[in-house]
Order: sequence, then structure tokens, then C-alpha cells
Amino acid sequence: MNQKRIFSILGLMGWLALLGMAVAFAPFNQEDRGSRGRVIEFDVAEDMNRFIFNQDIAFEDGYPADGSNFITRGYLYPAGTLTDSNGVNPDGSPEFPELVIGEWICEGYMINDAGHATEGVWVFSTQFFQFSEEAGAETIVTTGYELADMGEAISRAITGGTGKYNDARGESEQILLGLNASDGVNLRVKIMPNR
Repeated sequence: MNQKRIFSILGLMGWLALLGMAVAFAPFNQEDRGSRGRVIEFDVAEDMNRFIFNQDIAFEDGYPADGSNFITRGYLYPAGTLTDSNGVNPDGSPEFPELVIGEWICEGYMINDAGHATEGVWVFSTQFFQFSEEAGAETIVTTGYELADMGEAISRAITGGTGKYNDARGESEQILLGLNASDGVNLRVKIMPNR
């Protein structure tokens, strides 16, 4: 081989190596990321019939007070399904059973003004969002504060997940929409994994 041809081949190999490195380090499109970087939005309707709290830590009127631990459950709906007051019937059944996309479980502590809060931070919780019929198969978990203010967003940490969300980390955003017919909260949640 002559020297000119060798330099041409080496040059081409160098360009291919640089191109390969550029592709390897280029950011993925959201569609290519699986769960990483894909924003997911949905609504939550709490079934207040399944709200259980420590009644030894309560105000005189029976509402939970600062430090009362609780667990509650509800339904996941596509984003935009819920207003301030729909989603759960008074008996705790889903108002739109054909639209339910998963299950919500929330545990934590009532804090500050707790059950009497009308604004500000009133809950510190861990929330479990299940998107599959098989228990634990497709889940995302968040933790952080919750606001009693209607329509105000608060950030929460994404602490993990399972299935296609097993690498989920980043932030979520939660907005209190109002109270449904069971007196449970309605929430709009946006999951924003690290990009």
C-alpha cells in the first residue's frame, strides 16, 4: 500500500472514531430514553374511605394534628380527567372506572396545621404510583412535602421505581386540585425524571 492510501484510511478511521464518540455522548431523544427524561403526567383521586390515621394525635374535632401518621389510597387517571371535585364516588368507588390507569398509596405524617391547614405545608409523605395490574411491576415512588394551597405546585423527589421505571430519579411536581365526593384530595402529578 502506498503512503497516501494509508493516511487516507487512518484519517477515515479517525473521523469514524470521533463520530462514534459524538454519538455515544450525544443526548438521547426522549423517545430513546425509556423512562429516563420522559415526562409523565396523571391525576390522583384519593378515596377518603381508606384514609387511616393515628387518632391519638388529633385535634378536639377529630381531625389529624401535627405528628399524626397516616396511610391512604386512591386511583390514578389520565392527566386532565379530574377537576376539583370528581373522580371518586361517596362510597369510595372510582367515578370513571374505565379510565383508571393505576393505584395510588400514600403514607406519611400530618405536619404544621395538619388537618386544619388551608395553606402552606401540611403533609410530609411518600407516594407510591402503580401503573400495572401486577403488584409492583411498573411503579414510581416520590417523597416530600405537600401543600394545602389549591392550584400551587410543589416539587417532590423521585426516589425510585420498578419495571420500565427502575432507573427513575429526578423531580416530580404536585398540584392540589380540590376535594372529591369522598372528601379525599384530587391531585395533578407531573413526573420529570433526570435528563
